[in-house]
Amino acid sequence: MTSIVNRALVTMDTEHSEQKLYTRMRLWEFQDQYVVEPTEGSSGSCLAISRVNGSMNLIGIQAIRPADRQFPMVMVRKPPSGGQGFDSHLRVGFEVEELPHSSSVQAPKTQTIYGVIGSLKLLAGEYLFMNFVFCVYIVVITEQECVGSYMGHPIFKVSSLKILPCVHSLKSSPVEQKKMETEFTVLLNAAEKTSGLYFSYDVNLTLSAQRLHALGDESKLLPLWRQADPRFLWNNYMLEVLIDNKLDSYLLPVIQGSFQNFQAAAGKDTIDVTLIARRCTRRTGTRMWRRGADSDGYVANFVESEQIVQVNGFTASFVQVRGSIPLLWEQIVDLTYKPKFQIVNLEEAPRIVERHFVDLRKRYGSVLAVDLVNKHGSEGRLSEKYANAMQHVVGDDVRYIHFDFHQICGHIQFERLSILYDQMSEFLKKNGYFLLNSKGEKVEEQFGVVRTNCIDCLDRTNVTQSMVGRKILETQLHHIGVFAADETISTHRHFDEKYKILWANHGDEISIQYSGTPALKGDFVRCGKRTIQGIMNDGWNALSRYYLNNFCDGIKQDGIDLLQGHYIVSVSRDMAPSTQKGGLEAFASLRLALVLGLTGIFFATMSLKQVRSDIRHLFFSVIWASLSLTIMTVVRANGRIFCNRPRLNKPEH
Repeated sequence: MTSIVNRALVTMDTEHSEQKLYTRMRLWEFQDQYVVEPTEGSSGSCLAISRVNGSMNLIGIQAIRPADRQFPMVMVRKPPSGGQGFDSHLRVGFEVEELPHSSSVQAPKTQTIYGVIGSLKLLAGEYLFMNFVFCVYIVVITEQECVGSYMGHPIFKVSSLKILPCVHSLKSSPVEQKKMETEFTVLLNAAEKTSGLYFSYDVNLTLSAQRLHALGDESKLLPLWRQADPRFLWNNYMLEVLIDNKLDSYLLPVIQGSFQNFQAAAGKDTIDVTLIARRCTRRTGTRMWRRGADSDGYVANFVESEQIVQVNGFTASFVQVRGSIPLLWEQIVDLTYKPKFQIVNLEEAPRIVERHFVDLRKRYGSVLAVDLVNKHGSEGRLSEKYANAMQHVVGDDVRYIHFDFHQICGHIQFERLSILYDQMSEFLKKNGYFLLNSKGEKVEEQFGVVRTNCIDCLDRTNVTQSMVGRKILETQLHHIGVFAADETISTHRHFDEKYKILWANHGDEISIQYSGTPALKGDFVRCGKRTIQGIMNDGWNALSRYYLNNFCDGIKQDGIDLLQGHYIVSVSRDMAPSTQKGGLEAFASLRLALVLGLTGIFFATMSLKQVRSDIRHLFFSVIWASLSLTIMTVVRANGRIFCNRPRLNKPEH
């Protein structure tokens, strides 16, 4: 037995020194703990997670019967701190456990997983009596697919997540604590459906090609999570427990956004084009519950889009960003199709805008802000306040352009975007793009960024960014020598079609994460023109957005806030996600209101049909019609309380 244990310990030390991310693991679900066992090219230490309190420690599984993966099993555990010491080569003093045979213990469930995304610790307990119970949840990847490569390394998309509860401590807890755990589970089940998650075991997806190239040799040797840009690290908060436990081999950085890739021939050359979206986590959320900026200048729906082209050994990259108008404003759902915009603390606008653009300049250099919202109406009033605030920051390294997309381009004449490009061309030419030659040497560098916004930063923004990306790609291919002076992307039909699909899919994925539906105007990006089918799809998607925004996104926002650490349940705040409701809100139910209203209309109609035989039915008809009208008036006047609203970080209005 000693020699077997020693061999296991040697393997553990070897794996620890390599610090490689595990790519394939087996999840064992025991009655008292989860065990994550690396299975691909590794026989190293395993991660044990208590199902009682979520505590983690490394163990070594020495023997698992290979034929049926049942017991007996020998588990080699690290000693607690202060226990027996360690040899300089072999770790000694481990406690060896042999689990009972399967005849007396239920065989554990097993499942292949592809990464541990992180851990969530939520507190379910009483504040006044200091009776705290932690609910811990582990998030793992159960399905993934390879979607392409980035800088020569495979990129994977998360197809399925699984949340593992470590809540055995609640079995003997009061009913109120169990109720809170149930509410958290509902929120996490919604979060389990998070879309657009991507990762790599080998390369840092949070950094653009230019920033990757600028990393020093020492930085490149660091674990991926230490290289990562925290703005785009989707599981940044959830990794904290794993970081504290120094579990580098399990620390898998994940981004949310989009990864699209294609290869196509253009003449005699094969061109590889990649388009990456990196969503910022600082003010992430759903369309109607995350608008504008926060007090630090971080904006909703901030996405960095990087277009990369590789051909003949050259690598070229161009980065654009999008983000909500950087003012304190909101648009709270109230059952109307287009709720009113509300600007909060207008006097703070110059300071918020300045903070936002100081951050952009620090990260990207010069900034060209392109505002696509309407000049008139409620959008126009918002744009006017934005333009006024921009007067305090516009200078040599910050420019502002307002382009009324709807007025100039209408619904079908998107080719008029060339007017906007003419205004942008000088900035684009001056600030350039990133380019590496066939020897991996930097030839060009990008010194500035275009920041585009509309109201949602989805539909108009994606059409505009795709136009800019197309122009830059043509410039890059001319520079590299792939295109002749008179060639454009449109010259190569097959390449052109794939390029349009690339940007259409990019816009759809970003839109689904923020609004719940694919992008509008996607037919122009996908086909180069507006189509009847595209207009019909836009109508359907607009109605879907209305339904999701009003009746689904509140709970989705709560789930996002939990995963991102924007609502941390602690002893210093009200731990219950629900609060006592009073007045109409206590029994407000849109479903009940609709049933009562339709019932009133039905009986009013039936009574009208009986008026000829008995005039008294006219009175009953008026009563029923008045009831329906009253219900509809009450619902219309109090629309907000009939909508699905966040319950954690509650809106103030």
